[in-house]
Amino acid sequence: MSSPGLVPRAGSRAGPAGAVGTAEVGGRKLNLSNLDKVLWPVTGTTKGEMVSYYAQIAPVLVPHLAGRAVTLKRYPDGVEKGSFYEKNCPSHKPPWVGTVKMGDVNYCLVEEPAALVWLANLAAIELHPTLAAQPDLGSPTSVVFDLDPGAPADVLTCARVALLVRGVLERLHLQAWVKTSGSKGLQLYVPLNSEATYERSTPFAKAVAQLLEKRHPELVLSYQLRSARAGKVLIDWSQNVASKTTVSVYSLRARPEPTVSTPVSWDEVDNALAGGDASHLSFQWADVLDRARRKGDLMAEVLTRRQELPELSS
Repeated sequence: MSSPGLVPRAGSRAGPAGAVGTAEVGGRKLNLSNLDKVLWPVTGTTKGEMVSYYAQIAPVLVPHLAGRAVTLKRYPDGVEKGSFYEKNCPSHKPPWVGTVKMGDVNYCLVEEPAALVWLANLAAIELHPTLAAQPDLGSPTSVVFDLDPGAPADVLTCARVALLVRGVLERLHLQAWVKTSGSKGLQLYVPLNSEATYERSTPFAKAVAQLLEKRHPELVLSYQLRSARAGKVLIDWSQNVASKTTVSVYSLRARPEPTVSTPVSWDEVDNALAGGDASHLSFQWADVLDRARRKGDLMAEVLTRRQELPELSS
């Protein structure tokens, strides 16, 4: 993985708000602030380390964001303090950061590494893009299945359900790619990259979830009902609408430790389940940089693989 990196221009210095400095990313000069602020108190991980992570992961992350409306989840005082979602791109954005309009909202576009670093400097820890991209914001490029466990179910329980979803998809001649959510669960992406519409992808995802709930009622839920969640995995199909966003692959998460939504292979899912070790499906930012260097982008094909959804029988 070649990286544009972060090229210091004047080093960093202590300012009124903490360590500040300038950097050059892809030919863009950026002013950075509060680099020594601790955003993850449990691990002591700073904003500067987060900015560096996003600069280094940019070559594999930016393609998954390009052309998409991105909702930001910002934590200016760290993951243990307050946060807020930001949909409208900040008015003080650099002129080279583009926007895309959906409804009344002008979302940020992340088309280059510098834009990613600029957002990181805003303490936008989490990045949540839409499933559709320009020029057709009504055409999802993937179907997503968000597997969310209800305690005591965990990521290994999600692994069991992921394999069940994969089995149904394979019988429909569809391939899926899997990533950790960076939180408690897993997410499956079924690339389309065709003329698909939400009017077709939403009922398809719902039908798969309901089929598995019918076959495995002790393990799977297809609807949001807190009282029924214990020990089961919700297959959240409702993400497949134009107004929803899903945390991006390679996005950091605002968990106690700086975990990342990480692409994994199906062999890794099998091995974690066979070994009963949930830690094999949890990755922090340094792990992810190392994996990207060694393995490349395990979800790269999601951006190019063309698949057609089957017609659902009435």
